[in-house]
Amino acid sequence: QSSVTLEATGRATILRCISSGSVEITVPLNFWAGKRRTGPEKCSKDSVYEPATGRVLCQLEPCGAVEVDQAVKAAKLAFGYWSKMSGMERARVMIEAAHIIESNREEIAEMEVVNNGKSITEARLDVDSARLCIEYYAGLASTLAGQHVQLPGGSFAYTRREPLGICVGIGAWNYPFQIAAWKSAPALACGNSMVFKPSPVTPVTAVMLAEIYAKAGVPEGLFNVVQGGQETGSLLCQHPDVAKVSFTGSVPTGQKIMEMASKGVKPVTLELGGKSPLLIFKDSDLENAVRGALMANFLSQGQVCSNGTRVFVQKDIMPEFVKEVVKRTQAIEIGDPLLESTRMGALVSRPHLDKVLSFVDRAKKEGATVLCGGEPYVPSDPKLRGGYYMTPCVLGNCTDDMICVKEEIFGPVMSVLPFETEDEVLQRANDTSLGLAAGVFTRDVRRAHRVVEHLKAGSCFINNYNITPVEVPFGGFKMSGIGRENGQVTIEFYSQLKTVFVEMGDVDSLF
Repeated sequence: QSSVTLEATGRATILRCISSGSVEITVPLNFWAGKRRTGPEKCSKDSVYEPATGRVLCQLEPCGAVEVDQAVKAAKLAFGYWSKMSGMERARVMIEAAHIIESNREEIAEMEVVNNGKSITEARLDVDSARLCIEYYAGLASTLAGQHVQLPGGSFAYTRREPLGICVGIGAWNYPFQIAAWKSAPALACGNSMVFKPSPVTPVTAVMLAEIYAKAGVPEGLFNVVQGGQETGSLLCQHPDVAKVSFTGSVPTGQKIMEMASKGVKPVTLELGGKSPLLIFKDSDLENAVRGALMANFLSQGQVCSNGTRVFVQKDIMPEFVKEVVKRTQAIEIGDPLLESTRMGALVSRPHLDKVLSFVDRAKKEGATVLCGGEPYVPSDPKLRGGYYMTPCVLGNCTDDMICVKEEIFGPVMSVLPFETEDEVLQRANDTSLGLAAGVFTRDVRRAHRVVEHLKAGSCFINNYNITPVEVPFGGFKMSGIGRENGQVTIEFYSQLKTVFVEMGDVDSLF
């Protein structure tokens, strides 16, 4: 059994360890005050598994009250220094962090693959997204400004945009490195510090980001990583020195976080689940519509909150559309996520794989037809036979009242539903408590904008899907969340506005 440290996880090392049968990460995964930290001696450790092989990847040391408090104290000290720097000074450090990410792109991507199971092709794009996000907010750091308001008699008022203080980021397991960057970049650009808790399923790469920030020159304690599950998250949300919580994950967990934060009147950003509709009209470019549907369902093994898993297709083109989608779904290459040819890797865990497969079984019992896939998959490579794989699934004969159409599956399962008219499909598309994303394919420009206006979702796509440039805000309506990530507007969610009135004359007193 070979041992891999995060300080030396180059391409050859990882591939060699995979081929020899095991990867084991032995360095500490908690990080605060500028270095890695081991957990308390008596804490019970949790095994973290490599999705591609099913083997133990590392042991997670969850943080308790003492460790959380140490991380928050480190963040508090760093905030005092960082918040006093000019936006330009902060920008220089963030740009350096982006350069380090760019130089270590392959190493970070491969560790993401080992810890998450997604294909190396997608992981590289995730690392690029993280770097671009940091570069984008570095560019905004020096533009933070208030407003001058002239008042009668020479008096005036002005506003100041100020940092919040210590922000908590709580990440999800589907985009571990990217989410850590998406939350930290705007926070740091505004002058805040951050304590970040990754998902306990994917704890590895957020610590790499902490090391990258440290190497770039941020003050010790500016970006800290504490590992753990629900208990650790609760300690962070309820800590009196924490000013804001940003969470990506499920609706039930988001509700609990909002409730905990409310006791301290702390602002929250919540990026929660989705059951998003994709509307394909008969005048669509069929080739692009098929590509869009595949991108809307099978990225990251279907483990994407914004996925358009309810694919509404106008009846006139339903047979042709389904035939082409099934053909291309069956051609998706499943297997070792570190191979360049692989397009679908492993789902994140055994319990999650079982849950997704149970949704397919339930759909069959409710009358849906499995047009392809939906079964456990065992790669031919013996090293991968313990991994968490399944064949991507397309379900036909679906109706709006089926569980597979109503509930978020979070796996590679596409439900195809017919529709006849625009008014009908809009009503059906909006008939959900969620509203993260939505998409429409049509050649009719007027219809495209008309439909998007009526779709109750925060992130909408016309003739494409699942495109998330960092310059554009991302977030949901209804129970899919509060606040936004990415884009200029996110500055408002990581800062607060102070109003200052300046009297230039005498006080006009009533007394």
